[in-house]
Amino acid sequence: GEDVLKKVLDTDEGARRLGEVALVPHSSPISKSGLLFFNTLFDENAACHIALGQCYSKCFVDGPSLSQEEIETRGGNKSFIHIDWMIGSDRIDIDGVGKGGSRVPVMRKGEWA
Repeated sequence: GEDVLKKVLDTDEGARRLGEVALVPHSSPISKSGLLFFNTLFDENAACHIALGQCYSKCFVDGPSLSQEEIETRGGNKSFIHIDWMIGSDRIDIDGVGKGGSRVPVMRKGEWA
């Protein structure tokens, strides 16, 4: 395990950076099904997750028409990898933090606040 993770993280500079943050309520239909599909495109919809590596250009305004350089200028990550890590549960609390440090509840106990 650890050796494999180290090799993945050493793929390139972007492999150690966030490429995605997804907030998914614990009550999502995929989560409620209790099934494991062994397909990341389905399984990632069961829980909040982060991904290391490549970002999705479609998440930027006009993303599909942007060059890789423009995406990077806007803070997008470039990598040969994109690996999802599930972090959600019915106990997760997430707050947004404003510029002045104020906190706003986003999720409580795995659900939208």
